[in-house]
Amino acid sequence: MVVERRLRSGELTCPGCGGVLAPWGWARPRSLRDVGSSLRLRPRRGRCLACGGTHVLLLVDALVRRADTVAAIGSALLDKAAGLGHRVIAVRLGRPASTVRGWCRRFGSRAAVVCSAFTALAATLVVDAVLPTPAAGGLFADAVAAVGAAAAAVARRFGVVMVSGWRLAAAVSVGRLLAPGWATESINTSWPWAALL
Repeated sequence: MVVERRLRSGELTCPGCGGVLAPWGWARPRSLRDVGSSLRLRPRRGRCLACGGTHVLLLVDALVRRADTVAAIGSALLDKAAGLGHRVIAVRLGRPASTVRGWCRRFGSRAAVVCSAFTALAATLVVDAVLPTPAAGGLFADAVAAVGAAAAAVARRFGVVMVSGWRLAAAVSVGRLLAPGWATESINTSWPWAALL
């Protein structure tokens, strides 16, 4: 496992102070709802050797404080960008309408920042990146397209067949794509796609 190796070799840093994280047991087991199934996991926990803070190391498939995988949430956001309403999306995914509405509202509230960050990432990775053009669906659809453009740029740059745009979004946002304050905090551009390749 890549995270375990990086944790044991001191390659992971504390998001609070920048100190080195060391292994510190495991977080409580949890389930994430995926599209049509569920994912059972027990995340690794790391402890900062400098400040003593502990951190749960989530899978790249998870977002902070969300019971659904980033693939399920991304599927809902794609549907919303295509013009579907939150109730229709909720029925399709088997989720409460209020949950899907919350995802869409949170993503929509930071669509400009998401669009800007992922367009810049795509342009940084490949010289002739196919950048998203303003869509008829508005800023929400533009932000979803920017995530896709960044995923295509990662695939071209590193020669991989396909990279999930939503897993990339989780990695770049350090799991905080839908968390409060992500838009004003730092974006992980150091090596966010390492877990994807």
